[in-house]
Amino acid sequence: MKFSVSKDVLITPLQLVSGAVEKRQTLPVLANLLLRVEAGQLALTATDLEIEMSAKIPLEGEYLEGDITVPARKFIDICKSLSDDKSINIQLDESRLKISSGRNRFSLSTISAQEFPNIEEVLFNTQFSIDSIELKSLFDKTQFAMAHQDVRYYLNGMLLEINGNKLLSVATDGHRLALSSLELSQQVSETLLQAIVPRKGIIEASKLLSSNQESCVVELNDNHIRITLGQYIFTSKLIDGRFPDYDKVLPKNAQRLLVAERDSLREAFSRASILCNEKFRGVRLSIHQDKLAIHANNPEQEEAEIELDVDYNDDELEIGFNVGYLLDALNVIRSENVRFNLGDSNSSVLIENAESSDSLYVVMPMRL
Repeated sequence: MKFSVSKDVLITPLQLVSGAVEKRQTLPVLANLLLRVEAGQLALTATDLEIEMSAKIPLEGEYLEGDITVPARKFIDICKSLSDDKSINIQLDESRLKISSGRNRFSLSTISAQEFPNIEEVLFNTQFSIDSIELKSLFDKTQFAMAHQDVRYYLNGMLLEINGNKLLSVATDGHRLALSSLELSQQVSETLLQAIVPRKGIIEASKLLSSNQESCVVELNDNHIRITLGQYIFTSKLIDGRFPDYDKVLPKNAQRLLVAERDSLREAFSRASILCNEKFRGVRLSIHQDKLAIHANNPEQEEAEIELDVDYNDDELEIGFNVGYLLDALNVIRSENVRFNLGDSNSSVLIENAESSDSLYVVMPMRL
């Protein structure tokens, strides 16, 4: 195997693909990148057995076909350290990968490409095209609410639901829920399709979608999701489990409406959070006629009280929330005003864009 490639062509695909590399290295080869030169292209592939990322780079000049795996971290660090104006020459010499550029020479250990595990070839029965920016936005609006290493393994990911021409994303960690939807340009499925994409898959897919502004193709079957975007192919296994019925979580008795300017509310919660209990992150909201008071305190007896003018003309209400959960929702809502749909002091709040209902955020109350 032998080829040359310029640094600026190689680095971005290299960094995106390497996100799939296994960090804990249960198998030595999972810490490696697969390099394959074939038909005038260099294919880079990484996997952790759950997700797989690959990219194809067209080669110019002479090359020799072949394949090998190399330590991902070292290979990336070497390529990043080289000067931008020199091409990178790579050659397999017996069991060593020789990398040279200008007056720099490196030799890396390798593992045979035959030991590299590819996600099995799968057939997909559902396919649709979507603008990559729209899909990235859908992920961004909900991914913060995914659970992290929860024993309820089906919460450690995001639900994607397709119903006709509607695509929905839902995430919950049991304390809050985020839901967002968009309309697709074509009818995709006559029946309801659901897929739970694991947390790491969503995070790496989001990085990929940020890198390119083209349309992408999403394919699904019972066990896998695949996103093809330009030169990149992202594949992930799905979580085998039953996602909670999110419709039952949406508050049905939230009759009290509070409307506030998003930026002012976000800044007020941020200020209050400075003095809230670091472990529980609780703030108490006292809501009166067109007034909101945010209270925070901590074990050191320090206190904060911040008042805001809001649009509210219902009964007085006192209720506590985790301020981090409220801020997470406010950070992804893109509108001048937000609406809080409230019930009583023991009921969840439903937060939404005041101008649109394409995204909904539910936060459970706290006892303070």
